Formats: sequence, structure tokens, C-alpha cells
Amino acid sequence: MESTALNGRMARWQILLSEFDIVYVSQKAVKGSAIADFLASRALEDYEPLSFDFPNEDLMYVAATEENPQDGHNWKLNFDGASNAVGNGIGAVLVSPNGDHYPFTCKLDFNSTNKMVEYEACIMGIRATIEREINVLEVCGDSALVIYQLKGEWETRDPKLVSYQNLVLELIKEFEDITFCYLPRDENQITDALARLASMIKVNRQEDMKPIQMSIYEGPAHCYNIEEGERDDSPWYQDILRYVKNREYLGQATDNDKRTLRRLAIDYVIDGEILYKRGKDQLLLRCVDAVESKKILEEVHEGICGTHASGFTLAR
Repeated sequence: MESTALNGRMARWQILLSEFDIVYVSQKAVKGSAIADFLASRALEDYEPLSFDFPNEDLMYVAATEENPQDGHNWKLNFDGASNAVGNGIGAVLVSPNGDHYPFTCKLDFNSTNKMVEYEACIMGIRATIEREINVLEVCGDSALVIYQLKGEWETRDPKLVSYQNLVLELIKEFEDITFCYLPRDENQITDALARLASMIKVNRQEDMKPIQMSIYEGPAHCYNIEEGERDDSPWYQDILRYVKNREYLGQATDNDKRTLRRLAIDYVIDGEILYKRGKDQLLLRCVDAVESKKILEEVHEGICGTHASGFTLAR
């Protein structure tokens, strides 16, 4: 049926196109050598045959990357110095455009003032940036004196700092664009911590301190789980109730356990057999266990008001 309908449509097309000078030729009438002759007439001098061997056929995408990108756009350097009774330390963090942090820290084994320490931190960070061939950089620090001296807005009067300033001005010639900005201390916490750590540690001269890698754990490495078999039917406030009512401790309680229990019991009062906890504004919170809490909440939702609805709030 489908073949008959197709033949009918082709017949109608031939009638409609009969007024045009069109010649129909079957596919077999085209000589196979015509295609070969056409390609041969346009052959390339450096022609190489196609290779149909694809050893990496599962490879989806290949891109070329540079290990040290020349484009240093949006790179940022934070620096800070710290001084204490143990010694002086400096820290710097280089932040890439992707947000990767590269920390550097060093302990200064020579006498220096606070401002010298800040300059040392700045110079260490700039030199580390130059080694990575970064051309555009924003330098930030929480020392207003150093930042505004490097920006040329404040005059450098301390003879100890003139040489430092001249060295920084010489180093920044390696950059296409470099800017200096003041950063509040609370926004410079990482470098401040690195500098303080370096200043407090007594390091042997032979030791090689590697860069610090910081990770963030979203959960504890170990959780203590109470097995069902280890639980009893006593409410969570049983020990507090026993102490408030009879001034009694558990038989195996240590001195530290007893002190902790006494501190907790200060906020609790008892009325008959019911234990209450004093809340804010002396509001009494009735202590209930999980079973009582569920039962009371169900009664409240059903509109059944019992002794628990006498102006007290539940404490679980």
C-alpha cells in the first residue's frame, strides 16, 4: 500500500514538472569514475592520506593550557607582619583569579621594627608573584603607613624604611599594572594568622618549612553514637531531678561530674514531682521527656488542655 502511494506521488510530481526542461537519469547512469576524476583534478601537493586509527576515541575534548599564565588579571596579594616577645614573622597569600590561595610565611631571624616587618612581608609576596610571571597585581595590606607610602601619598621619613620603599619601587617595574590598597585587619585574617604563627615558632636553621595547606571540614571525623541497647528508660533530666530533690549524686560520679551537676541544678526548681527550668524573665519551663512531649503536643493540637496548659512552657 505504501509503495503504491509513493508511486502515485512521484507520477504527479512528474506531470507538474513536465513543463520544465528536466532530464531524469537513474543513479546507475552516473559513471563511478566521474567522482574520481573530479577529485584527481583538485589534488593537493602536500596531500596526506587520512588515518582511521583513533587510539583515543574515548577522549571528548583536548585543550592547551599554560602552567604559568602570562595574563595575571585579577591576581591579588595580601601581606602582613607580626612581632612579639619570641620574634618576628611575616605572611603573604597570593589569590588567583579562580580563588585559589597560595600561602607564604617566613620567620625573621634579625632585629627589625614593626614597619620593617610589614615591608618584609610585602617584598616576600611581590617576589613570589614575580617568580610566577604574573603581570597584573593588586597588593593589599592592613598597614596604612606602608600602603600609602608605596602609593606615594605619604612621605617616608624613617631612614630604615627608605631603602625598603626603594626596593619595592624597583620590583614593581616587573609588572604591567600594579595597585596598592589598604585592607582592614578583620579582612586580612589569613595573612595575619600566618605571620603570627611564624613569629611564635622557634625554628631550627636546618628545618625546611613547607607552605601551609588549609582545608575546611564540614563534619566531625568521629561521632559518638549511643546504641539502642545502652539506653535506659530514664528521662534526660533524671540526674538533675535527683539532685534538686534529694541532693544525691550518681554512685560512679567523679568530683568533676558533681561540680558540673551542681552548676546545672542552679537553674532548676521542683514542684512536687515536676521539674522546671528557669528561663528568661523567670519563665518556668516544664521538663518533659520525648514521650511526654509528644503526648502533650498532640493534646494541645486536639484542643485538650490539662495541667500542662497552666501557663508553663515545655523544656525538652
